[in-house]
Amino acid sequence: MDHITAQTKPRPPVKRVAELATGFFTWKAVDYLFDYVLYPFVIWKLGPWIGGAIMTLASLAFCLFLLRLYDRLGRDWLGLEFVKGLRHYEGSSRWRRGLAWLVARGDFAAFIVLSMKYDPFITTTYLRKEAYSGMNRRDWGIFSQAGSWLMRCGFLSATAAFRSCNFCSDPL
Repeated sequence: MDHITAQTKPRPPVKRVAELATGFFTWKAVDYLFDYVLYPFVIWKLGPWIGGAIMTLASLAFCLFLLRLYDRLGRDWLGLEFVKGLRHYEGSSRWRRGLAWLVARGDFAAFIVLSMKYDPFITTTYLRKEAYSGMNRRDWGIFSQAGSWLMRCGFLSATAAFRSCNFCSDPL
């Protein structure tokens, strides 16, 4: 009898595409609501400094929740494990070879690019050595560094918002 579990058994392509589409669009919808609805509302109500600090901490907590959910589900619902697997791709697909070249540039380059573009959840999930295994010391370091990048961006945004509000309210 074959002892392949449901998690390691290859899924039919249609189901895999549906899983990735559902995961991606759900993640993007929640991300959009957080960034463009909740975040501005809290900033509007509490101001750029207090609201920004609260939302930065809320973002980090939400990223930790997503990491735990990702581990608990044991499913690659964002396609990150697939992309990680391309590091050693040597097939004939030009697109996959190009992606493999980008992925193989190393963890430091990936960290810089991912933490500038995405949140600590995506950065940490991509850079983890083992999928669905919880957070080890290295993963916590990646998460905290990506989180500190998030805090720096939040500080700069709050400063810019504060300055623009003061600039607009000053009489000429």
